[in-house]
Amino acid sequence: MPGCVHGVCHQPWQCMCQSGWAGNFCDKDLHLCENSDPCQNGGQCVITADGEYTCNCPEPFHGKNCEMKRGPCEAEGFPCLNGGTCQDNNGFADAFICRCLAGYVGRLCETDVDDCLMRPCANGATCVDGVNRFSCECPYGFQGRFCTVNINDCVGQPCQNGGRCFDRVGDYECYCAEGFTGKSCEIPIPRSTWDYQVVTSAKDPTPQTLPTRTVGTSRWSPVSVDKAGHFKISVKEVVTQREHGLSELQIIIVIVFGVITGLVVLLTVGLVLWYRLRATGQPGWCSNSSADTKTHYQQCHGTAPENRKTTEL
Repeated sequence: MPGCVHGVCHQPWQCMCQSGWAGNFCDKDLHLCENSDPCQNGGQCVITADGEYTCNCPEPFHGKNCEMKRGPCEAEGFPCLNGGTCQDNNGFADAFICRCLAGYVGRLCETDVDDCLMRPCANGATCVDGVNRFSCECPYGFQGRFCTVNINDCVGQPCQNGGRCFDRVGDYECYCAEGFTGKSCEIPIPRSTWDYQVVTSAKDPTPQTLPTRTVGTSRWSPVSVDKAGHFKISVKEVVTQREHGLSELQIIIVIVFGVITGLVVLLTVGLVLWYRLRATGQPGWCSNSSADTKTHYQQCHGTAPENRKTTEL
C-alpha cells in the first residue's frame, strides 16, 4: 500500500495504522482534539470513527472550526442585490457592506449605473443603457459603436452617364457630365439645332434664307415673310418661343425694340405729312418771312403780288 504515513503494509492495498492514527493512509490523528484543538470560539472538538473531527460551535458561531460568527449579513438575510456579495468580516463587523458587480452602485447594489450619462453616442444617435455597457442606435447615414462613421453613399456608384459622385450625410450628390441632368444624371438634355428656311416674295424673287431653331420635335421661326414681302412677327409666336425656351429677358427686349420701332415709324410718318402740307401751301404753313418770291406768294395767298391790293380790298 503506497503512501502509508503512520502504518505498515502487510498485504496489497491495506495499511495497518499505528496507535493513535487512522484513515486509509494512516494520516488522521485520533488525538487531534487533545494535542491541538482546532475548534475556535469555545467550540467542542469531537473525533469521528474515520479519524475526522467536527466542532460543536456555540451560538452565534459556526463553520468547520467555529471561526465564523452569525453577524449582520446573516442577520439581514444577505440583503445584497444584483449579485452583490455581503461582507461583515466573518460576522465580527458591526455592520455589513455589499461588494457590487460592475455596473451597479448603492448600499445594496440596487442602482444600475447610467452608462449613457457621459453621452458617448455622436451625431444625434440614441444611447441605450445596459448592465455595465451601452449601445448606440445610429441615425440614417451613420454607423459604428459610437455612430461616428459616415456611411459612404457613393459605394454603389449611383451617378450614371459619367457623373461624379460626392458623398453627403445620408445622401449623395452627382455632378453630371455635359448633356445630362437629374438626381443620378439619368436624364439627357435635348440639344438645340439650327436649320435654315428658304423664303421668296413677290416683290423680291431673290431667295431669302431665314434661320429656324429646332428643339426636340417642335420648330419655330423667329421671322416670317408674307406675300407682299413684309417681315412680321406675332405675339403668339413670341409666346410660343417663350414656351420653347425663350427667357423673360429676351421677351422684354423684343417688346422694347417693337415699341421703339413703332415710335420711329410714327415720327417718320409725321415728318412726311408735315413736309407735304408745307409744300402744298395749306393755311397755317406760310409766314411773312417766307413770302418773298412771286411763286411762293401765289402758293400761300392764291394771287400774284400785283393784285395784292385789289385782293385785300
